[in-house]
Amino acid sequence: MAPAFGYWLLVYAAIAIIALIVLIARYRLNPFIVITLVSIGLALLAGMPPSSVVGAYEAGVGKTLGHIALVVALGTMLGKMMAESGGAERMAQTLIERFGERNAHWAMVCIAFLVGLPLFFEVGFVLLVPIAFTIARRVGVSILMVGLPMVAGLSVVHALVPPHPAAMLAVQAFQASVGQTLLYAILIGIPTAIIAGPLYAKFIVPRIQLPADNPLERQFLEREPRANLPGFGLTLGTILLPVVLMLIGGWANLISTPGSGFNQFLLFIGNSVIALLLATILSFWTLGLAQGFNRESILKFTNECLAPTASITLLVGAGGGLNRILVDAGVTQQIVGLAQEFQLSPLVMGWLFAALMRVATGSATVAMTTASGIVAPVAIGLGYPHPELLVLATGAGSVIFSHVNDGGFWLIKEYFNMTVTQTFKTWTVLETLISLVAFGLTLGLARVL
Repeated sequence: MAPAFGYWLLVYAAIAIIALIVLIARYRLNPFIVITLVSIGLALLAGMPPSSVVGAYEAGVGKTLGHIALVVALGTMLGKMMAESGGAERMAQTLIERFGERNAHWAMVCIAFLVGLPLFFEVGFVLLVPIAFTIARRVGVSILMVGLPMVAGLSVVHALVPPHPAAMLAVQAFQASVGQTLLYAILIGIPTAIIAGPLYAKFIVPRIQLPADNPLERQFLEREPRANLPGFGLTLGTILLPVVLMLIGGWANLISTPGSGFNQFLLFIGNSVIALLLATILSFWTLGLAQGFNRESILKFTNECLAPTASITLLVGAGGGLNRILVDAGVTQQIVGLAQEFQLSPLVMGWLFAALMRVATGSATVAMTTASGIVAPVAIGLGYPHPELLVLATGAGSVIFSHVNDGGFWLIKEYFNMTVTQTFKTWTVLETLISLVAFGLTLGLARVL
């Protein structure tokens, strides 16, 4: 059995999460300050040396922001260029024409499913959110009506579908077939995205009242309407460039000899920051100079769009700091130790370990890689015949119950201008639906196979 102090660590972590939610949602305190205070308090309660607490928190913030700040900044610039040039308007028009105004939410879940394949969630989100705002304005619905299907599509792909980087890590750990995993992931992912996205959005959106004014929406939509919009192909090509580059980076070792100069080049351009940087620079021409804007206008667009992202970036960083404290304090180790006491089938173990790690750390990727690392040797030792289903079960567990230690939680809250309570009712429930539906379908598929 785990030692008593181990159980107390879990109690302290639970109290910390509850305190965060109450202080932010009930007492309306600044989320960044609250997360920082609660993280430090949890570290001291858990017995971390006071001299190392701030360093651990700073390391967590720095590690998270090192990637996310660059992704949010570049994605926002690319989004601003799409908005100012009318590219987002052109995408919205074309999608509405193809799907019809009443089916705009289906259009968003489809495009998110495709665009999200090689992208981490945050990258796909900042790429697509200008289109979501534009479609919502054009159709005259709440941003949540198209935004929730969009994030459902992105999240399902993140959790289940190779060649997404997180899913590929689990495929390697479980020694699964990429082709079979992809087939099963699509079979399970499409109904999961439909239930958690368009269907759940139709249920919850009428129950959520958003403020009339959204500063982030305003920066994408409030501009002079343009007579000549860029072509659909040009806009789609610009937005898909980082998708294609990351896809190439993900398959670099299959395309070229590992370690060769060409291989290093493919890995370099396939890095999410480099891919977004190249797409943003391309947009300065395709959606800027080619549309009649001068260099001064492009500079103005790219400077002014960054101000509204400051609070988002800080909150995502603070979530990373809390994540690091939970790991360094030993909370995640206690969860793993506790779960190993119960002898479960590999499928249930994969889902449960990933779910516990997700709740503790806030990161779907960390949850997936940690859980697959723990369960893979057990499953291989038992000779479990369907490693592809283990990938899906682990992926399903890795997205459950996103809350205040997840950067995605704050990204959704700030962009869609919701309260913490509203974010729990929409985003957190949506993520939990994805987890439960995907795991249920995986169990069903296991019985058939």
